Amino acid sequence: MKTLVPDRHTLDPIEVASVDEIRALQLKRMKWSLQHAYDNVPVYRKRFDAQGVHPSDLRTLEDIARFPFTCKDDLRENYPFGLFALPREKIIRIHASSGTTGKPTVVGYTKNDIELWADLVARSMRASGTRPGDMVHVAYGYGLFTGGLGAHYGAERLGCTVVPVSGGMTERQLTLIQDFKPRSIMVTPSYMLNILDQFKKAGIDPRSTSLEVGIFGAEPWTDAMRAEVEDAFAMHAVDIYGLSEILGPGVASECIESKDGLHVWEDHFYPEIIDPRTGEVLADGETGELVLTTMTKEGLPMVRYRTRDLTRLLPGTARSMRRIEKILGRNDDMIILRGVNVFPTQIEEQVLSMPELAPHFQIELSRNGRMDNMTVGVEAASGSTAENDRQAFAIKLTKKIKEVVGVSTTVKVGVPGSVERSQGKARRVLDHRSL
Repeated sequence: MKTLVPDRHTLDPIEVASVDEIRALQLKRMKWSLQHAYDNVPVYRKRFDAQGVHPSDLRTLEDIARFPFTCKDDLRENYPFGLFALPREKIIRIHASSGTTGKPTVVGYTKNDIELWADLVARSMRASGTRPGDMVHVAYGYGLFTGGLGAHYGAERLGCTVVPVSGGMTERQLTLIQDFKPRSIMVTPSYMLNILDQFKKAGIDPRSTSLEVGIFGAEPWTDAMRAEVEDAFAMHAVDIYGLSEILGPGVASECIESKDGLHVWEDHFYPEIIDPRTGEVLADGETGELVLTTMTKEGLPMVRYRTRDLTRLLPGTARSMRRIEKILGRNDDMIILRGVNVFPTQIEEQVLSMPELAPHFQIELSRNGRMDNMTVGVEAASGSTAENDRQAFAIKLTKKIKEVVGVSTTVKVGVPGSVERSQGKARRVLDHRSL
């Protein structure tokens, strides 16, 4: 793996500004954003008035805690355009969630919002070690999902050559990686594991590729998975964070020189950590739910948006702006099994700790009477397919999960290729308890 040294001369001045300068800019921009939301979004005006607060009440950044939260249900209840702050004719792009659990959440962008998005993805990519002139293989899905187009516009803004492959057609992905020789790839971490499997299946050494930087996002992933990918490809694996309601990818990013958490681009987004049960703001360093307020978005301002992502805020390192730790999981992804809180990332860590297993898993939840049960489906690594071996692996993983995570599970170890592969975002949990 090559050592990638950042070019400090290419950084935006705000990235290395003093904390005082950043806070002063945040206060100015947050005052504008709150007034913009109050003046142009009836839902916000009604909420602020009901809570007895007005944008003029924001005198310090800490005063944001006086304002009401926004959540995903607010977007669904005001579907499709009820939270837009400008007439629909001023919105030049619309993205939306899949709507698999109800109405989709719809987000809109003005021309300035799209420019901002491209700038921040470019900043994130530069922080990851990608440079102007690099070829970038984009394997995020294109369409209403923000990943593909967000990465695409950011890569072009940085001055890269973009290969807009999208997700799926994994054999073709391999062909293009070999023939075009991209230096960077942008993809979900679970789909990168699928690409890795295809390299092995084709008998091609992943280390022989041109890839030096992988920019992974759209789902939680662990440092154990980072190590798996970095060792397999001899490349750097860097985390990028975002969500459609706030902007898309590019809200926060790891920096190649430290890889110690994701710097939130605090000149555009104000982060808070709250207790997910009480809504109380927690001090930096404490783990809770990430809440974000946009400060420069025109089309869809978000005030104290509850992301449901669990993490903590840490001081800046490679940049002046604060970092969030790698996302532990989501409130709504948390599994409560017989009184124990379990996150899929905790299971992933134990699977990846066993070289006898491939780095793929799926959790199934079921109920027998009043008892909840968890079954973890994994598969043996190539070459370890004998039934006796797989039974021994299952016993070992069951013990690890019990000792480290604290829950009893049933582990089923299948033959290589038996676990469902990701074509974009992974389906980690199948919950049959309410069926």
